[in-house]
Amino acid sequence: MTDQPTNGRPRGPRPLTRAEERAEAIHTPTRSELLERLTEVERELEAVRSEADEKERSWQRTAADFANFRRRTEEERGVMAQFSNAVLISKLLSVLDDFDRALASVPEDAHEGWVEGIQLVGRKLRTVLESEGVTPIEAVGTPFDPNLHEAVVHQETTEYPDNVVIDEVQRGYRLGDRVLRPALVRVANNPRNPNTANPKEN
Repeated sequence: MTDQPTNGRPRGPRPLTRAEERAEAIHTPTRSELLERLTEVERELEAVRSEADEKERSWQRTAADFANFRRRTEEERGVMAQFSNAVLISKLLSVLDDFDRALASVPEDAHEGWVEGIQLVGRKLRTVLESEGVTPIEAVGTPFDPNLHEAVVHQETTEYPDNVVIDEVQRGYRLGDRVLRPALVRVANNPRNPNTANPKEN
């Protein structure tokens, strides 16, 4: 049915409103365009994910490097502190040696109170060293161990087994598991070999 104008002539097409003009101007994508855009978005998303993964790996490497650096720094600080303690304790050991020598050669006419005072100071010094982890190295009666002992004399004797420490010239000390100072010792050198005993003695 055709609209009839009031003047009797056919009416032309109705002009579009501005809203309708804008609506028609909007491009509606086709299916192929939508698929292409979807593929493009997926590629962009994958690139973003890849970049995020790389940044996360980089952060993890940085965190691991920092943890290793902090651990090494703490270890080095501990080593330096232990080294500083070792230097100081080594100096104190010579003082302790002097106490031991003094007590080993006390004059007969020495005052008893003076001797007890020297012994007390020596005990206090040993207590301080023990509190820092210093312990004496066993020597006399033990097999010679080059890691713990330093032989100053190899004495030929048949009274002791071969290679046994028979005397301590200077006491050795450990600081924890570390040898701070080896013990200076005399070691037995027994010429008799039990593996080649005289058959007449059997």
